[in-house]
Amino acid sequence: MEPPSKKGDTEKKMKIKYIIPKDPVEKSGARFSFSRRPDENIIERPVPEEQIKNWRKGEHSKGLARTTFHTKKIRAREKVFEKVAEKSARSELLCTEEVGGIEGESTFQITQNDIRATADEATQQKIFDLRLDQFGPYRLDYTRNGRHLLIGGAKGHVAAFDWQTKRLHCEINVMETISDVKWLHQETMFAVAQKKWVYIYDNQGIELHCLKHLDMALRLEFLPYHFLLCSASAKGYLSYLDVSIGKEVAGICTKQGRLDIMTVNPQSAIVHLGHPNGAVSMWTPNIKEPVAKILCHASSLRDVAVDATGKYMATTAMDRRVKIFDLRMYKELSRYQYIRRHCPDHLDFSQKGLLAVSRENVIEIYKDMTTLTHRPSKPYIYHRCDKLVTDMKFCPYEDVLGIGHSWGFSSIIVPGAGEPNYDAMEANPFQSKSQRKQTEVRMLLDKIRPELITLNGEIGQVDVKTAQELQEERNKTKYLKPDKVDFIPKNKMKGASSATKIVQRKKGVQEEHLRAAVRDIVRTKQVEGKLNARNKQREGLEPSALDRFKKKIV
Repeated sequence: MEPPSKKGDTEKKMKIKYIIPKDPVEKSGARFSFSRRPDENIIERPVPEEQIKNWRKGEHSKGLARTTFHTKKIRAREKVFEKVAEKSARSELLCTEEVGGIEGESTFQITQNDIRATADEATQQKIFDLRLDQFGPYRLDYTRNGRHLLIGGAKGHVAAFDWQTKRLHCEINVMETISDVKWLHQETMFAVAQKKWVYIYDNQGIELHCLKHLDMALRLEFLPYHFLLCSASAKGYLSYLDVSIGKEVAGICTKQGRLDIMTVNPQSAIVHLGHPNGAVSMWTPNIKEPVAKILCHASSLRDVAVDATGKYMATTAMDRRVKIFDLRMYKELSRYQYIRRHCPDHLDFSQKGLLAVSRENVIEIYKDMTTLTHRPSKPYIYHRCDKLVTDMKFCPYEDVLGIGHSWGFSSIIVPGAGEPNYDAMEANPFQSKSQRKQTEVRMLLDKIRPELITLNGEIGQVDVKTAQELQEERNKTKYLKPDKVDFIPKNKMKGASSATKIVQRKKGVQEEHLRAAVRDIVRTKQVEGKLNARNKQREGLEPSALDRFKKKIV
């Protein structure tokens, strides 16, 4: 076939027609417009009260303020809070992810190999072991968004890495005994409790600070909303350090001996300490005494854990019992007795309420422990490690349980443990570098003062009784008001009669009169004291006719 001629090509090109859509004509129905017509009204369905109740932060204020202006201001703020709760409840439709789980009667028989064989490739990569038998046993900690992992061996090995991509941030050996490790507000800094002091490192393994006033620390906790690093020492001291300004907020001598059991209530920021006498004490940086104390067991405690809602607390002790307490009523809900010879060592709650219990090298995970009155006969998940378990934590926003033991670290899958829907403004597992910087600035601007850490957590109410007592104390205090002095300074030369000099001279004369009045009052009190002492010595004597010459005290 002969190629088409250029003339034929030009004819074809001439036949092509370009159709350009015209703009919609006014008053013609707006065929291509997606805007709503003026007479159309969108009616939103009312949100159920139960959903709104889950998003409310507290109850409405009761009573009235001192002035009408402040009363209206409080009511307007409450309307804003109610609107925020309603919008949050309405946005639950966007949370498409659901909680996973395993259904059946004998779920404890399902091993990690069975889960790996049936799961997808992304889930398979979450099951792994790190064989580090030279530096164990290990302690571990996850970041708030659940993306980064920090492990620390008792013989000085520290490693920080992204456990999902297995990308190593740093790996160092501090050549000292390590008691605990803790991430700070971001994955750029972490704290290590070494033999003598607590050290701060960055994610490159470079030492930033040496906190010598936090000596012999055994456990570390971090309050992200207050930027407070809490440490419990072997000497019985509980310390609070503000990492944003590098200042120690409080140092409390608990007088309870060695403090090797510590956890934090994530809702109220109350520190829970476990003691050898079986009691759990609750502390705030504002008071030198425990704000509450619960006698949980008759023997020495082994571990304490508080769930994500801050309502329930689990404890275990040498009596081989696990108890669940309601922190709203400080009442025991249930107790479970282990018949086996091994004593439960460690406890941890997941975001969805699963409770992990470890005893030696065995880990048992139970469901609905806060609602049942008796211990389930069979656990939800059963896992056996190679060596003794020394620490375990659930990973936030993931169905993963991290286990630290004598031979290193293990990661296992626990279906239904993590929260499936995350708030990107709170903790974003997929945040970029710029988002991380913005989050850090926002956290610093929204930092809560340590004085606001209270047991009940109610900030919007005024303690009227205490305010009245303070006012009465102020009224009882005697203040000495200086008398007015009619003093007209003489006119002097060479700048000595300037306005500043005249005020200074007047003030000096007034202070001199005030000092003279104070001297008279002190002298009068001394004379009265001597007379009172003499009269007390004469109380036993009989009245005489000379008593009428005594100096009377008005």
